[in-house]
Amino acid sequence: MVPLSVLELGRVRQDSSRRTALDEAVVVARQVEALGYHRIWVAEHHNMPMVTTAATAVVIGHLAAATTTIRVGAGGIMLPNHAPYVIAEQFGTLETLFPGRVDLGLGRAPGTDQVTLRALRRDPANAEHFPQDVLELQAFLAPAAPGQRIEAVPGSGTNVPLWILGSSLFGAQLAAEFGLPFSFASHFAPKHLDEAVALYRERFKASRQLAAPYVMVGVNIVGADSDDEARRLATSHRMSFIDLFRGTTRQLLQPPIDDLDTYLLPHEKETAGKMFRRDIVGSVATVRAGIDALVTRTKADELIVVSDVYHFPARRRSFEVIAEAANLTAIASTT
Repeated sequence: MVPLSVLELGRVRQDSSRRTALDEAVVVARQVEALGYHRIWVAEHHNMPMVTTAATAVVIGHLAAATTTIRVGAGGIMLPNHAPYVIAEQFGTLETLFPGRVDLGLGRAPGTDQVTLRALRRDPANAEHFPQDVLELQAFLAPAAPGQRIEAVPGSGTNVPLWILGSSLFGAQLAAEFGLPFSFASHFAPKHLDEAVALYRERFKASRQLAAPYVMVGVNIVGADSDDEARRLATSHRMSFIDLFRGTTRQLLQPPIDDLDTYLLPHEKETAGKMFRRDIVGSVATVRAGIDALVTRTKADELIVVSDVYHFPARRRSFEVIAEAANLTAIASTT
């Protein structure tokens, strides 16, 4: 089995609170560390009441301080929203506080809508400079050169490992050109998964950070004690995606329902079917088979798991089922 990691968004449930979501993220971080997951990442999203990870570097520090060995990082920072220099300072600080544990995944999308982008005082055209910004950020994290007038402090010399995140072929091409690890967001954009991974491997150029291609695949996994229970639990995050299709971002995570079809409008069923076709939902045996099939098809070096379940005890059980399916405890005990 390949290493498994976790993407944590600090989801806010109906009848819950933002503080509870952040507190539960710490519980999850400690749990998955004990279970043998490799890393836990959080993602930058703005103006989404369901998601509490907008101040991404702050949340990473919150999780890192509560754990001891698991890698922590951004999956990702939406670099067009920021000056590369500021991100170098933030993640250089994290690496200084938690040495050898910090990752910095970078995305090109704004992580929000155009109205909120204006509130961030960012120009949508900034995305066009993403490749140059990645190189600038990498330079600020490298050792300072003699006579260098602008230095990221902390930051310079930390060499925080960079990742390129993507949901299209652009990210695959850029990661390959720069010789960086590539994480494909098939948990919400499964359409181009196989094509993007193949393109990345085909065009990869070795770099100082990475000698050979390294692919991480994002996947929604919900585990439970039975397939029927898991299918029901999975309706919560699926309703969230359906709301996004509808342009609704104000909903909090909803309790599961018995039949997702009752939530779908007739014209949405085909789109939903395509979106959820990569999901792995079921008992230990079903999850194991799903992980095996995904890794066999993609040759992924690592999977990063999204497991958004409404009831927190059931969410914790989901991570246990996934760990058992992947034999993570046995893997962790030998490393």
